[in-house]
Amino acid sequence: MSRPFASLTRSFAKGTPTAPVPAQVSVLLRVVVVLLAGAAVGLSWQPYGLWPLLLVGIPAFTLATRAVRPAVAVGLGYLFGLTMLTLAVSWVHVLGTWIAAVLIIFMALFFGLLGLTLTLVSRLRWWPLAAACCWVLIEYAYARIPFGGFGWSRIAYAVVDTPLAGFFPIIGVAGVSFVVALLGQLIAWVVFSLWTARRGNPTRRTDVLIAVAAALSLVLLGSALRLYQVEPEVSPAGSVRVGIVQGNIPGRGIEAMGRARSVTNNHLSETIRLMTKARLGEVPEPDFLLWPENSTDIDPTVDPLTRLIVQAAVEVADRPILVGAVMQGPGADERQTAALWWDPDRGVLARYDKQNLVPFGEWIPFRAQLLPLIPLLQQVGAQSVPGAGPGVLDVAVDGRPIKIGDVICFELAYDRTLYRSLIGGSQILMVQSNNATYGGTGQIEQQFAITRARAMESRREIAVATTNSVSGFITRDGAVATRTQEFTAQSMVVEMPLRSALTPAIRVAPWLERGLALVAVLACLAALMGATRRSRRAAVNHRSIRAERSEAINPETTEKEIPVEPTDTADNQQPDGRGGTDLQGPRTDSGDHPDLQRVGEHRTHHQPDS
Repeated sequence: MSRPFASLTRSFAKGTPTAPVPAQVSVLLRVVVVLLAGAAVGLSWQPYGLWPLLLVGIPAFTLATRAVRPAVAVGLGYLFGLTMLTLAVSWVHVLGTWIAAVLIIFMALFFGLLGLTLTLVSRLRWWPLAAACCWVLIEYAYARIPFGGFGWSRIAYAVVDTPLAGFFPIIGVAGVSFVVALLGQLIAWVVFSLWTARRGNPTRRTDVLIAVAAALSLVLLGSALRLYQVEPEVSPAGSVRVGIVQGNIPGRGIEAMGRARSVTNNHLSETIRLMTKARLGEVPEPDFLLWPENSTDIDPTVDPLTRLIVQAAVEVADRPILVGAVMQGPGADERQTAALWWDPDRGVLARYDKQNLVPFGEWIPFRAQLLPLIPLLQQVGAQSVPGAGPGVLDVAVDGRPIKIGDVICFELAYDRTLYRSLIGGSQILMVQSNNATYGGTGQIEQQFAITRARAMESRREIAVATTNSVSGFITRDGAVATRTQEFTAQSMVVEMPLRSALTPAIRVAPWLERGLALVAVLACLAALMGATRRSRRAAVNHRSIRAERSEAINPETTEKEIPVEPTDTADNQQPDGRGGTDLQGPRTDSGDHPDLQRVGEHRTHHQPDS
């Protein structure tokens, strides 16, 4: 095994496959490498949390896709994606095994494209930078395509507990993905350079020093930036106390919501328990309460009994409740997932409608065509309609006007949704979620890690309320101050400073992401243009070599100054269309060796130098 592996490594260094290793062996080794690399990256996310494996999986994937044909690169990238996504998002199987399979099989296509782009840019002089941009490009694509995208598995979300987390408030989630990918490429550069340095190339030794220095600089800078804040810890605008209620619900999986109104009744019960503790002095008295997404799965403005339950809760609390509700309309057989600011005296005073919906979970693309073909989709229920406005609720708390920023569950994965809320003037951030369907799976911890990343990015505290897991309070540094357990009824009161300052990430990250994606596209185009130039140059060199050899073989033709066209000479034509018989030994084909660019390097010893 050592000799084929060494030959494969030499192929990485040269940039072309090597002859000693049969093509089947070379491809097989690369397949093994990308499968292991995909597993390493997949295990870096929660619930596994083995983030150091990112620094193994990313460079291994880069090296495995180096110097292969485009079709092979796509295949290797696809296998990488299949392995990674199977570990990262297999929790989707609770909706149906076939749904998980379709999602993973489709999403892996983006990583096939990533493999192709990595192969293309590997010939560029600045390939580590270009390769990191390619990661951003692919994340940009699969976070938007199709049906709004599924940007759940961005590599930035895996590094919330690393020194690189310091970059979140400066360059945002997209920028952190770039930094993580760049660090992986620098490690690949070190491995690549160390191998070529063994061949006595001093330039490669210099490359190692540059790559190591750059990698250390990223880590040190990220560590230093963790101290960065845009506001003092104690806000001059004051603070509010928020009561977080997790009411728990019966059942798990797809049937988790149980009987109608059971979820709302459970949250009423936990509200009574929390307010009892507050009035006994066991916890501070909250200014308002936060209920989770789908804390009422029946429209309380339409159903009288549900309205009575919610009204009872706000009257017991004697303060407003931000209620997560499923609302009827706006059209027939349509619904909206909303957050309602419910005042004890005046009812609903403000509303926010969820913007980013789960395809095939909350809404069905091509519904009219798919429902007859897939009856199982009827379980989705009425078609959800996305909201249009930003997640900002203008409300009053104890007579003070404040702006509450709200993010509902799946929306956490979307940069624009959070940024619009913050730019819209949000002073505190709430997350309402219903994770009951995914209880006991890795989705729970992944979403909590994403929430921590958003707290770091915005430098805002975040209160999280879920139906049965995991609720809690996250500080502006991304630290978990408190959290609940799964499948329990729990509540707490937390104090949240009113903040208004925006981090650079909120302004810069959208443009940075587009810019890095554009650099990736330009790098791929530059690589393609370079490959075309090399191919043309090789063809010219090939014709020149054959002409020179023909002159060396037939000197009398040269003396008569008769031009020789070997490719048109019938006597020299071979069955494959290539002319000339090499009498000096094995023929050197410049088309197979793009590094050989001077005709003089191929001249035989019969040809005098000019």
